[in-house]
Amino acid sequence: MINKFLSQKRAVFCFAFILLLLFAAIIGGAFTDGASARVSLTGRSRPPSREHPLGTDPSGRDMLGQLVTETRNSLLIAVGITALTCAFGTAFGLIAGYFGGVVDMALMRVLDFVSMLPRLMLIIVFVTLISEYGPVQLALIMSALGWMYDARIIRGKALSLRDEDFIRAARSVGAPAAKIIARHFLPHLAPVIIVNFTLNLAGSIGVETGLSFLGFGLPFATPRLGTLLNYAYVPENLQNRPWLWLPAVALIFIVMMCIHYTGGALKRAIND
Repeated sequence: MINKFLSQKRAVFCFAFILLLLFAAIIGGAFTDGASARVSLTGRSRPPSREHPLGTDPSGRDMLGQLVTETRNSLLIAVGITALTCAFGTAFGLIAGYFGGVVDMALMRVLDFVSMLPRLMLIIVFVTLISEYGPVQLALIMSALGWMYDARIIRGKALSLRDEDFIRAARSVGAPAAKIIARHFLPHLAPVIIVNFTLNLAGSIGVETGLSFLGFGLPFATPRLGTLLNYAYVPENLQNRPWLWLPAVALIFIVMMCIHYTGGALKRAIND
């Protein structure tokens, strides 16, 4: 699988770009946190210049520093949400696929019910009801309502594996279910889990950014890319100050395209 993925040069470039961006955002964010929060009343809403490559916002804060800091926060939050989502979905699907029968039927009815719930609306409701929340609470809410697709994929793969000879042999010698799942199921399902993680990452970025843009994301004190998009709410900023929101839009678009292309390449490498 690795050789097939590496043979797709564009996918390798996209994957390298994502890793480089994440590394640069984490390292750069450590140096720009203070600078991006520094207010300058004499330098408000300035266009890009040598001193401020991406201009300044209405409070005089450097937009480049804000972009780096908020990219770091958004990517780390999205990675956390995706990790929890994949963990929930993988565990649910493995249990349903391994045991089958009545257990599978009962769990699938639960999955069908949760899948019918309006995810985005429920996230907004929970976020509104919780008076004080942060990245951890938001990640738990989004993960609790976004694991269903992973569960279906993993469950289908697990059902096809449970009748293999090596699984029957492990059961015949009395190996416990947890040991069989850990030693036999997970290694065979690892490529599928990796692909699901990659594709879900783009979705997590999109949902978190959309919630922030609508005002239902993290508190305003937590910088993330969605806060930069809020500048586009003001018609004057939308028309005359594109440096306030356009870099964030371009970055989100490029990151999501790279993640989707990487995930598609991994999926093709597994299926070929």
